[in-house]
Amino acid sequence: MKIDRAAASRVWHGALALIVSASLITQITLTALKDDAPAVTRFERLFSYFTIQSNLLLLAAIAALTLNPHRDGRLWRVIRLDALLGIVITGIVYSTILAGQADPQGAAWWADLGFHYIAPWTALAGWLLFGPHARIDARTMAWASLWPLLWITWTLAHGAATDWYPYPFTDVARWGYPAVLINLGVVVLIAVLLGTALRLLDTRLPGGSAAAPEATAAVVASPGSDAESETRRVT
Repeated sequence: MKIDRAAASRVWHGALALIVSASLITQITLTALKDDAPAVTRFERLFSYFTIQSNLLLLAAIAALTLNPHRDGRLWRVIRLDALLGIVITGIVYSTILAGQADPQGAAWWADLGFHYIAPWTALAGWLLFGPHARIDARTMAWASLWPLLWITWTLAHGAATDWYPYPFTDVARWGYPAVLINLGVVVLIAVLLGTALRLLDTRLPGGSAAAPEATAAVVASPGSDAESETRRVT
C-alpha cells in the first residue's frame, strides 16, 4: 500500500504543533500566575530562554508544513533551519547539562516534557522522514547564524544590565566572562557540526527539490498537490 507522504507529513507536523502550542500556553499561563517579579520582568525573562525561542521558531515552521508539506521560500528556509538547529540543541543541552538541575512539578512537568523531550526528537524525525529536503544551502546557513548570535548578544547584555541569566552555564556573575564565553563557544560548535550534518543529509534524503525558492512559488501557492505534480508545475 502506497503511503501518502504529504498527508502523513501534515498529520505528523500538525500533531507536533499541537504539543508545542500546549507547552507554550502552559508555560505562559504559569508565568502569568507567578508573583515573584513584576509581570513585564517575568515575561521578559521567559522569552529570553533559548528553549522558548527555539520552540516558537519550531511552531512557525511546522505550522507552515501542516498547511503545505512542500513549503519553500527564502525566509522560510532560514526559519526552518533555525528551528531544527535550535530545538535539537535544546534537547541535547537540557538532557546532558540542565535536566539534573531542574525539578518541574505539575503542569510545569508537562511543559518540560513537550519542550525538551518530545519537540526536539519528533521535529528531527519529521525532517528526516518527510523533509522537505534540498532546502539547506550556504546562503540559508549564513542567515540562520544570525539568530543564535543575537541570542548570545542579548543574553550577555541583558545579564550585565539586570544580573539575571537564563541558564547556569551563562551566568557571568558566577563563572566570569572567560568561562561563559567558552561554554557558549561549545554550544556554537555543536550548532556548526549539527548544521553541517543536516546540510550533508539534506542533499541525500528523498522528498526535496533543488529548485531555488523563487522558482518554487507555484509550489507554495498549491499546498494540496503531491510531490510529482508540484515538480511538473515548477518545470
